[in-house]
Amino acid sequence: MDTRFIQTNGIQLAYTDIGTGAKTLFMMHGLTANRYNFGGLIRHGLADGLRVILVDLRGRGMSDKPLTGYTMADHAADILGMLDALHLDSVIMGGHSFGGLLTMYLTAHHPERVQKQVILDAGLEATDSGVLEKIRPSLERLGKPIPSFEQFITAIKASPYYENKVWDDDIEMFYRQDMVEQPDGSVMSRCRADAIEAAVKGVISDDWQNIIPKAAAPAVLIHASGNIGQLPPILSLEGAQNTVRLLPNCQYVPVGGNHVTMVYGDHAPQVVNAIHEFVMG
Repeated sequence: MDTRFIQTNGIQLAYTDIGTGAKTLFMMHGLTANRYNFGGLIRHGLADGLRVILVDLRGRGMSDKPLTGYTMADHAADILGMLDALHLDSVIMGGHSFGGLLTMYLTAHHPERVQKQVILDAGLEATDSGVLEKIRPSLERLGKPIPSFEQFITAIKASPYYENKVWDDDIEMFYRQDMVEQPDGSVMSRCRADAIEAAVKGVISDDWQNIIPKAAAPAVLIHASGNIGQLPPILSLEGAQNTVRLLPNCQYVPVGGNHVTMVYGDHAPQVVNAIHEFVMG
């Protein structure tokens, strides 16, 4: 994927602009991810008939990493500024996990900018105060050097997310884009733990019981109900259905995989098909 840069809200964001369709789908990744998280969807035809814009949110990927400014309002201001800079009055807004929450936030607060909502595995259940402790182990790895990329990949492949041996070049590219090689050959994540923790606190501080019902644009919630090893799914079936009920105009589409693997491998075409059917309908 190509990399472009754009100035918005006082920072520089990295993004990819692919496809030439009349409709524009703007996709935002998860909490500690980057735009390469959608590489599997692109490989399986997401940009066929669509213009797709993928962005590295502030503090992630190749975008700027300011010391402050990680509330939902800050992220929303970044995206609105980016839409203005690209001369896009309104788009089909979408995202995975944190990006899905940001999609609903933008729609609720700036409905004139959002035609439709594509929400991947995100819901009210992921906004309570217990979320920070659930992701604490992930935060602890950020900012810590790992001797080599190969050692990092070996450890990641053994994680519960990939226990069924779901692994391909798109997953590996996503992690390569996340890691930066240090002068001594070690690698470190591009994400800062304090920035990610601030983003989570920003989510927790917002009143999602009132925000989600205000996200009135037509929506699809694409949900992966697979367990993560011995752990339950990030978004339970009950949690997904609750979010669908809160959204004024939302379809529900189940797909295979879990919170991470749903956008890769054999699961990716299911997600692409669900998006295309919703967007083109």
